[in-house]
Amino acid sequence: MTGIKVGQIVGRSSYNCDILFRVKNIDGNNAELCGEDMRLVADAPVDDLIIIKEQDRKRMEKIQRQKEESCYHLFRQDRKLIRERNEYQVTSGYTKKNSYFEVPGKVLHLDGDSLYLKKCTQVYDRLGVPVYGVHMQEKEMPLQVASLIEMVRPDIIVITGHDSYSRSKGEESDMKAYRNSGYFVDTVKEARKVVPYMDHLVIFAGACQSNFQSLLKAGANFASSPERVNIHALDPVYVVSKVSLTPFMERVGAWDILKTSLTGKQGIGGVETNGSLRRGMPQYMNEE
Repeated sequence: MTGIKVGQIVGRSSYNCDILFRVKNIDGNNAELCGEDMRLVADAPVDDLIIIKEQDRKRMEKIQRQKEESCYHLFRQDRKLIRERNEYQVTSGYTKKNSYFEVPGKVLHLDGDSLYLKKCTQVYDRLGVPVYGVHMQEKEMPLQVASLIEMVRPDIIVITGHDSYSRSKGEESDMKAYRNSGYFVDTVKEARKVVPYMDHLVIFAGACQSNFQSLLKAGANFASSPERVNIHALDPVYVVSKVSLTPFMERVGAWDILKTSLTGKQGIGGVETNGSLRRGMPQYMNEE
């Protein structure tokens, strides 16, 4: 008896415990796993699982947090440069004392993992990006996305959760070989029925190993995963935050999002897109 229970943090012995997983469900000798930091869902025999000791878990989590903080500070540096450029433009090269305010693009974030959603929301708040987060199963997303767009009126939408690609079930072009890519594709299509234009509603879609080409073809601006690799839980946040905080008269290119992502070009890609931030004058104070 292994003693594996739902909710425990485990690693797969056959993969040298390279990824931390949460045990989501156990059915006999089969366990359904969700990545603790990666947007990956996997099945594994219970007897292949190893419970990660607290000290090992803390060590691995510390390394992961360091990567996340490095990405955060890189993003903040980039944001600072944009703000300085905006201030230079508004003040006509610092020759006038014009005050202004900024309205970042609003994000609707649909997530198949409630813990990831909470983690993502915390980062949005740190970055100053307005977000309306909704947790729901991936299969529910195509049914709910249209009404949510009408209610929230977002500038940007994130469609994510968990996914995986199984080579044994088909080629990369075969949607049956993916756990949730089909739901993500259908959700993008439903969103585009409401807002057809890519610069009127910016869409990020996908998770670990998702069908990148199909997601872009369905109408996503940005998606995962070009080389069917795992992506970090926070990658969608940094992609759309870059769009949210870039002035709408400027373009966000593929390189712009890759340099502040945790995964890079193997896991994230897309097409150039207008930013969503708008500037206004004069500056005013919000009354609570």
